Amino acid sequence: MANASTLVFAGIAPHPPIMVPEVGREATAEVRKSIDGMANLTQRIIDSGAETVILISPHAPLEPAAFVAYDGPQLFGDFAKFRAPTATAHAELDDDLLNEITRSAAADNLIVMRIHGQDLDHGTAVPLYFLQRNGWSGKVVALGYSFLPNEDHLRFGKCITSAIAKVGRRVAFVASGDLSHRLKPDAPAGYNPNAHLFDEEVVEAIRSGAPDQIVNIDQDLRRAAGECGYRSMLVALGMIQGANKSTEVISYEAPFGVGYLVAQLFSEPAEPAGGPSSSADSTSKQTQAASAQDVANAIPALARQTIETFVNTGSMIDVPDDLPEELNARAGCFVSIKTHDGQLRGCIGTIEPVTDTLAEEIIANAISAATRDPRFRPVRRDELPRLKYSVDVLSAPEFCMIEDLDPNIYGVIVEDEKQLQRGLLLPNLEGIRTATEQVEIASRKAGITPGANLRISRFRAERFPE
Repeated sequence: MANASTLVFAGIAPHPPIMVPEVGREATAEVRKSIDGMANLTQRIIDSGAETVILISPHAPLEPAAFVAYDGPQLFGDFAKFRAPTATAHAELDDDLLNEITRSAAADNLIVMRIHGQDLDHGTAVPLYFLQRNGWSGKVVALGYSFLPNEDHLRFGKCITSAIAKVGRRVAFVASGDLSHRLKPDAPAGYNPNAHLFDEEVVEAIRSGAPDQIVNIDQDLRRAAGECGYRSMLVALGMIQGANKSTEVISYEAPFGVGYLVAQLFSEPAEPAGGPSSSADSTSKQTQAASAQDVANAIPALARQTIETFVNTGSMIDVPDDLPEELNARAGCFVSIKTHDGQLRGCIGTIEPVTDTLAEEIIANAISAATRDPRFRPVRRDELPRLKYSVDVLSAPEFCMIEDLDPNIYGVIVEDEKQLQRGLLLPNLEGIRTATEQVEIASRKAGITPGANLRISRFRAERFPE
């Protein structure tokens, strides 16, 4: 069981202001993976029971020989510089924790300098905006890194962990930073043909459960990438040295030539009151199991109700009021229609969500599968008694190499280098035995020329059949 005072979560968050709906408006569609990834990361922080979140940003005022901290008692940031003054993020400073971090750092000959009277920079404000928008509330410590050597940033991370152990509450840490800024010819910092290697090394280190490899990344490559998140990550890595790692890439994308990563480095979820063997916990598990079965039944039932209503009346149903709460989440999905003897009759879906809830996504994709699959004529009324339905709910895609694929477990998305052509295959399809076959078929579907360089992502799909 976790101590009452402990680090319970550490992760990485991007900070492009365009993610904020009031700033990006229609362009937020280009960073949907990151927006959804932040919702996922926030839920993990909520599940960890964190009462305070520490954020460290590369865009706080920089001091060559000191780490900085925004002073309180209130922390505030807005996006007026990005023509969205009504979008704000604000929180109460955890002054006790900041004082303890300052003392712990001083004991290790590191300086924490408070900055007064300044609003939060966008590297802090963007992650905080999404934490609060997605339901987390609590106190905040907002830090900035320094020009000190990498080793000092690792030491500062250890100091923060020592401070957390003394404050009497559960704390999460978020390293704000974007990866390479030079991934495309039109990227804001220019183009470097080797920049993608930096992102790939960071992503692979986290995916493989070896985040300490990030410390050893070639520094010439780091500089060539033009990143702004490396020192933030070093502080996080210093915090979790010696801990059992639980790393995961939640999302990665680079739509504008800048790499945006959402990732978990460490997590220790809160246990329910009464301990793992309590009667209350046992009852909770039974309730969760019942809820899971309710969800498994409700998802294909919603697809059936949608299609039967549309085919019979030409009307789209409203989202029913009695659906399980899980269908209020956002997720891409594929709706499949088959005959009772197993013949495909229609299948259409979305890789990433385009509506506000999974329920709305199912309704939209069910109608498309029944009426707009170009391989089949629209479903007729007389066919309805002979049809059955299933829904695949997709996880957020994550960048990968072909050796990371398993066609029985992961679906695949392949794109050409310019990300203009895209093909997808769901996992566990009959007749596909190897990752190479999976990628080749997805490439053919996309119309990508054989032998072309590919960007590959993988995802999990949970299938809900009738």
